[in-house]
Amino acid sequence: MPTYSELVKPELLSQSVYKPGKPIEYVARELGLNPNTIVKLASNENPFGASPRAIEAGKTALDSVELYPDGGCYELKNALAQLLKMEPDQFIVGNGSNEVLELLGHAFVREGDEVVMGEGSFIVYKLVTMLFGGRPVEVPTINHRHDLKGIREAVTDRTRIVFLASPDNPSGSANTSSEIEELVEALPDDVLFVFDEAYSEYQDEPVDLRPLIAKGKKVFCTRTFSKIYGLAGLRVGYGYGDPELVSLLNHARAPFNVNSVALAASRAALEDHGFVSSCRIANAAGLRYFVECVESLNIEYISSSANFITLNVADGNAAFEAMQREGIIVRPLAPYGMSQWIRLSVGTEEQNELAIKALTSFLSR
Repeated sequence: MPTYSELVKPELLSQSVYKPGKPIEYVARELGLNPNTIVKLASNENPFGASPRAIEAGKTALDSVELYPDGGCYELKNALAQLLKMEPDQFIVGNGSNEVLELLGHAFVREGDEVVMGEGSFIVYKLVTMLFGGRPVEVPTINHRHDLKGIREAVTDRTRIVFLASPDNPSGSANTSSEIEELVEALPDDVLFVFDEAYSEYQDEPVDLRPLIAKGKKVFCTRTFSKIYGLAGLRVGYGYGDPELVSLLNHARAPFNVNSVALAASRAALEDHGFVSSCRIANAAGLRYFVECVESLNIEYISSSANFITLNVADGNAAFEAMQREGIIVRPLAPYGMSQWIRLSVGTEEQNELAIKALTSFLSR
């Protein structure tokens, strides 16, 4: 009798499993710690939570939770269209931006196709490519920044998609608007450029590719409500681009893929501009604090434009284990080929101070 492994699609056997930041509850159980004393700075979540407007809207949505959600995400797409000065049919909403990235794989990646990305960039690009039998082509970075000329040179007649995140995860580095626009203009007309804007709201002047979309370039952008909007637990993200492209992605989208609580909270979060602005300001202050501290500790770091900082601590796993024992969860970066590094999310002032204290304690050993 054949085993399940003998029956499954062969490409699934070589597929890595995404490893998220370690939950607080796991660490509490493993180390016998009080979960209320543990600080999680591993997943780039918003330490200030969600806006009160979003929480209230989500609670109200629970009153109708016996009904299916709006499968067309009408209100959220119209709100996004108004915010970004686009049309509602240019948006697709997903169960986190990860689902939107997967829809691109469904639609465009065939077995043997190539997908170009920066080496060590967000691992989901690679996972999606391999899931559909494609071949990830990873271009080495230069001083931890994406080499956009190298990415262009890696494109062949088998390339279907180019993925780029700016700010990047896990490095936090960013490419300039002119560099990215130059890359898009240089790509062949049969290659889709996917721009991941998960951390764009943390930038004072984020890259804006809407003019290129309007111009007819094959550009598709993705964003998430999991970061600055503080709705990671509700899993909602979106993508925007040409209406024809969005229509095709909807053919691959599962019905009712975003729940009604997430839709209501996301819609309300978009309107809370004061909350977003305050989070951006607090994040910038937290980043400055981290930079001052790690420079005083003589630690190599990557200049970040996001809500985290990436540090060379010589042994990332050892730092992860040691800081975890002190109740601080960080992200070791060995899965990204950066075994010497950890990623440290910006928290509240108190959380940031506790993280630096734990890091200093580790280094003193």
